[in-house]
Amino acid sequence: MSIHQNLLGGPAPTHLPDEPGREAIAAGTPAVEVAAAHPTSSLAWAILADAAFAAGSTVESYAYARTGYHRGLDALRRAGWKGHGPVPWEHEPNRGFLRALHALARAAGAIGEKEEYERCSTFLRDSSPTAADTLSA
Repeated sequence: MSIHQNLLGGPAPTHLPDEPGREAIAAGTPAVEVAAAHPTSSLAWAILADAAFAAGSTVESYAYARTGYHRGLDALRRAGWKGHGPVPWEHEPNRGFLRALHALARAAGAIGEKEEYERCSTFLRDSSPTAADTLSA
């Protein structure tokens, strides 16, 4: 028996490949430039969502977060994700998607989209309890 076998019978954790533009962001390139150069970067869109939310631009935050969320879903599907299962925060390339999902829940709650807030919050917690705890702290 493999020590990496999932004994609970659920899907294996999804580990995304390295995020396009992650190194540029780490080097200090503005997220808006990274999003323009790498529009598939969930991390860039999540950073833009966070900045817009902090500035009080909730609708813009929602739009940025939704873009990052959908780009992340595309990446998850390409990585073999079947619509459920763990997306561990501990795997750094997953963090862009998880941050966008958190930002979408936050902005949805702020504009009164209760169902979407609840759906995204549950999706985040189901995907990665660590991400849910870390991002809501």
